[in-house]
Amino acid sequence: MPGDSPRKAGRAVSGGHMFKTARMPGGVPLRRRLAILGGCAAIVPTLLPGAARAAEEAIALSTTDVIQLSLVVGVMGAALLSAVVLIRERARIAAENVELRGRVADLNAALQRSEALLNLRDQRVIVWSAENKKPELVGVLPVESGAPEDRAGFLAFGRWLMPRSAAALEHAIAALREKGIAFDLIVESQMGAPLEIHGRKSASHAIVRFVSLSEVERSNARLKIENQRLSADHEILLGLIDALKMPFWLRAADGRLRWVNRAYAEAVEAPNGEAAVREGKEFLGSQAREAIAVQHRSKPVFEQTLSTVIGGDRHMFSVTDFAAQDGSAGLACDVSVIEAMREDYDRTLRSHADTLDQLNTAVATFDADAKLRFFNQAFQKLWELDAAFLNSAPDNALLLDRLRAEGKVAEQPEWRRWKENLLSAYRAVEPQEHWWHLPDGRTLRVVANPQLKGGVTWVFENLTEKIDLESRYQTAVRVQGETLDNLAEGVAVFGPDGRLRLFNPAFAALWRLDPGSIKQNMHVSAIRDLCEANARNSPWPGFVAAITGFDEERHDRQGQAEIVDGTVLRYAVVHLPNGQVMLTFVDVTDSVNVERALKEKNEALLKADQLKNEFVQHVSYELRSPLTNIIGFTELLSLPATGPLAPKQREYVEHIGSSSSVLLTIVNDILDLATVDAGIMQLEISEVSVERTIAAAAELVSERLQEHAIRLEIDMTAAPQSFFGDETRIRQILYNLLSNAANYAPENSTVKLTCRRVAGGVEFSVHDDGPGMPPNVLETVFRRFESRVNGGRRRGAGLGLSIVKSFVELHGGTVRVETGENRGTTVICTFPDAPSGLREAAE
Repeated sequence: MPGDSPRKAGRAVSGGHMFKTARMPGGVPLRRRLAILGGCAAIVPTLLPGAARAAEEAIALSTTDVIQLSLVVGVMGAALLSAVVLIRERARIAAENVELRGRVADLNAALQRSEALLNLRDQRVIVWSAENKKPELVGVLPVESGAPEDRAGFLAFGRWLMPRSAAALEHAIAALREKGIAFDLIVESQMGAPLEIHGRKSASHAIVRFVSLSEVERSNARLKIENQRLSADHEILLGLIDALKMPFWLRAADGRLRWVNRAYAEAVEAPNGEAAVREGKEFLGSQAREAIAVQHRSKPVFEQTLSTVIGGDRHMFSVTDFAAQDGSAGLACDVSVIEAMREDYDRTLRSHADTLDQLNTAVATFDADAKLRFFNQAFQKLWELDAAFLNSAPDNALLLDRLRAEGKVAEQPEWRRWKENLLSAYRAVEPQEHWWHLPDGRTLRVVANPQLKGGVTWVFENLTEKIDLESRYQTAVRVQGETLDNLAEGVAVFGPDGRLRLFNPAFAALWRLDPGSIKQNMHVSAIRDLCEANARNSPWPGFVAAITGFDEERHDRQGQAEIVDGTVLRYAVVHLPNGQVMLTFVDVTDSVNVERALKEKNEALLKADQLKNEFVQHVSYELRSPLTNIIGFTELLSLPATGPLAPKQREYVEHIGSSSSVLLTIVNDILDLATVDAGIMQLEISEVSVERTIAAAAELVSERLQEHAIRLEIDMTAAPQSFFGDETRIRQILYNLLSNAANYAPENSTVKLTCRRVAGGVEFSVHDDGPGMPPNVLETVFRRFESRVNGGRRRGAGLGLSIVKSFVELHGGTVRVETGENRGTTVICTFPDAPSGLREAAE
């Protein structure tokens, strides 16, 4: 009973019989207490007669006897009380036993009912204990479910369940046992039977129940499994579509976007598909969507190539859109690259056709049905066929028959077999080659090249000229051989293997070799040994390196070699095609002797020129000091402090001063030229003011211009403000040019000085209206000491333009003269904007 539960410590049922162990209050076992009570009950009957006799004798007993009697009476009372308690306890225990037997019977009945229910052939239970022992299996599933009855086979779910169901069940059981997560599943066996599985966990057990379903439940389960499969497939398809690089969209029945993939979102520049749907961003333009909607009214599938703009660039997309009752779905594939490739392919075909039209080799292409699809102009010209016939795509056999009928191909003994042999190229894999000898004497090499997609390309190569050229080539080779044998120049040709291919008798004669000692196919090393015995400075090691390929740089070269008898040979190493090398040798002994004599004379002339320059420089230095003294004393005589001079004396002094100044100028020019020739003159490069330099030069020559009433016109409208150069030398250049112009300009004329910027530099030009220069004078105008009057007022030393040319070239510039008879003369000097640095004298 519920109220008696503290008195019952435990129960166990086994085999339908009850075994109990009850405990009394205080913790004493029930069996022991029953034994004690039984002993007490046995003692009580033996004590009752003694007690009566003691009462009778109590009157005559003493105090000690009274005490003893009291003890006896007390013990007897306790025994009686114990007997009463024992009797009551036994009655209570008997009642509890009856109650416990009833409860055990109820439990046995419930157990038998549960076992009967579990042993039905429509379910099976797996129980795992908390101690992780092996699971217990209860119940059996029907045979048509496909579940094995043995324990190991049943627990191997992958053997009798579908893979997807087995995987889902394994994950669910693991979650149940490890985390206590309950589950309900519908699985499918490999026999196609659906099963319902429930997983639950209590405090100490994990239970998984497999239930076989009824027909209605099976139908529902199959629908549920199919729904799961369709859901999984739907997720897979959506995942695949989302991973595609092609925009994809789903639309509702009203045309609004329902779902798009990532490629669509990227194309419309949306962060993700949800944002693109939410914002209604369209991939195609309104006209394209309208065209799709119009076509859906007549048929559900729309397929067309449309253009749209993505990232600022227009792309071509192949759009496929399917419309159903509840909406539509579309896919766009970017075919911009394909369209570009198609256009390139078409252009390539046109270019190929245009290229073939330019060839002299006849080409014709037939398709798999042996119909003519392409021919170039050389093909039409070769067979002289009209374009209308060729453009009608004639059959290959018909074309051959026409060529035969017109007598353009040679008659064959067995025409049919010959034609079938040609047309077998349409069934061949490798190219075929034929030789046709035409009635007009031409020879054709005909190549039939099968195409991968069927058909044959025929190439008709006219080898008539080639055969003729080969014949003439053989004749030329024989002629060349005869020519080489009679040449005074020694020739030897070696192959890439280092062996002698060709030589003439002059080769052996020049190297003083016995003609019989050299033979064809002789290795260059053996020839080297023979020739080095007669050579003083042998070039043969270099020859061997060039012939055998050890010389990595295949450069033609020339040189000289000397033989022991004093003969000098000039050789040349010439690399020929196919790795061959030709050596040529010429006897230049006489030329070398003449060259040596000329070199000796040239060295003597150079030494004499050097002595001349040193003499001129020395004399110029020696002349400068006396001239300086003469000029100085002349200036002193002109001063009033030295005393008055007569008019005639003053005139003489002025002539002395002017002549001395002219002579000093000539000496200075000679010194400058000597410095230039010695290569020691350096320019002091700085920024040169154009206006200041021109003004200084004009001031130096102003007296000479005024003397002859010559006007100086300066044009600097297009001139730069400055450029880089040696200001002193540029002023000297302009002074010499103006002095030269003043010498040749007519009186009362104008000398024009122009400065302007040109590409990469500055140009100065000085023009005078003098008589101009004839061609013979123009050729020597820049030579030193070439002084000619040529209409000038006075004859100079002939150094002015030479100094101009030297100084301009030191700056890296150029000088040119534009002149002609009665056209005046213009000297033009061009300077670079910025010379690369200090330039030494030009050699």
